[in-house]
Amino acid sequence: MSVPLLATTALQVVPLAVSNTQLILVALAGFAVIIALITWLKVHPFLALTIGAIAVGLAAGLGATKTLTSFGTGFGTTMGSVGVLIGLGAMYGKLLADSGGADRIVDTLVHRSSPKVLPWTMALVGAIIGLPMFFEIGLVLLMPVIILVARRSGLPLMKIAIPTLAGLSAMHALVPPHPGPLIAISTLGANLGVTLGFGVLVAIPTVIVAGPLFAPFAAKWAPVPVPAMFVTHEDEGEDPTARPRPSFAASLISILLPVVLMMAKALADVFAPDSKGLGKTLLDFLGTPVIALLLAVLVGIALLARPAKMDRKAIAATLEASLPPIAGILLIVGAGGAFKQVLIDTGIGEVITQAALGSGISVLLLGWIVAALVRIATGSATVATVTAAGLMAPVAASLAGPEVALLVLAIGSGSVFLSHVNDAGFWLVKQYLGTDLPQTFKTWTVLECLISVVGLIGVLLLSLVV
Repeated sequence: MSVPLLATTALQVVPLAVSNTQLILVALAGFAVIIALITWLKVHPFLALTIGAIAVGLAAGLGATKTLTSFGTGFGTTMGSVGVLIGLGAMYGKLLADSGGADRIVDTLVHRSSPKVLPWTMALVGAIIGLPMFFEIGLVLLMPVIILVARRSGLPLMKIAIPTLAGLSAMHALVPPHPGPLIAISTLGANLGVTLGFGVLVAIPTVIVAGPLFAPFAAKWAPVPVPAMFVTHEDEGEDPTARPRPSFAASLISILLPVVLMMAKALADVFAPDSKGLGKTLLDFLGTPVIALLLAVLVGIALLARPAKMDRKAIAATLEASLPPIAGILLIVGAGGAFKQVLIDTGIGEVITQAALGSGISVLLLGWIVAALVRIATGSATVATVTAAGLMAPVAASLAGPEVALLVLAIGSGSVFLSHVNDAGFWLVKQYLGTDLPQTFKTWTVLECLISVVGLIGVLLLSLVV
């Protein structure tokens, strides 16, 4: 068929006088424009995605008015489903950091570990701290911990840093409520609880391989000294344990609360889908992502802020300070959702779906490849996830629920592949750890590739049994 139909939830179904070949060329040109704007001209991803979406709509024959309508529909739908979750997640992450709850968890775990077990403990620390936090926030928070633990333990810096970063990055790529998985879940229509459960199953072996098992090789390839920064009283500086902090149990409960609620709802949906009782109704409400994260913030105020002696002004200041840093992420997410809607409304999504299903390539592998290519080109895991999820959304409509969840994880795995010089995280790690460019490639870049590939293998293995 050479004339596809315009499929959309917001507009009437209208035939477009554009051939399938032309539509595919338009889509490829749109991706090229977005990538070129971000990589060559250094345009902000929000602007690049906006320009690319409008250009694709016009070039595909959608028309100016319908292109703008499609853009607005996609932007609003995405922000309505994901934007609130990202805002609540940022509030909780900042509260955990400012209250000292993150410090308490780290100190408790590290002080109970022997030198041999310490790399494994740090992988767990990275995963726990990474569970509710954005990658950049978690990275900045954990760098002082990494350096202090390496200095006090006497172990090579990379044996501490690599496992911690592996836990942090794997959680960011694979486990909601991080923005990447949430975007893909919303775009593809996956079940959040099922994706969360699968994400944890895939993340565990991924962290082990990319963290403690890879760390000895990284230590040999980059034998750098511990940087002379973040000195405490114990090392002739300030002791962070001097101020009031919440207990380990309180900190851990506050982190796991939204995860437990969402998982409980998912399990109830699987084992008692037709139940109408009060308990099921209450669980459906509390396990809704927005409510679960809202409860995490409210419970965090009681369990984290109060024991840390934070008064109302301090709590308000923390919550307010959490939002400005995520403004860019929210705009990128919204524009990515708009780009997805334009792809659908022009009929490009349907054409690509048919081509993908007829190519013989596994849908999961295809999602990983698309995300990996965009990640390499743009350096942004968020842009990679948004773009790949938008492209694979029509394909996901033909999949069963568990397969959609696995597609989310395949895209998440691909979105962290081959971090290099166009990735802000690459430079953050390099500067903090004091590595040169080749050493950063041999440590951080290899770590990200391991997470990506092992994550994909885990997804493919799960696909054999679900």
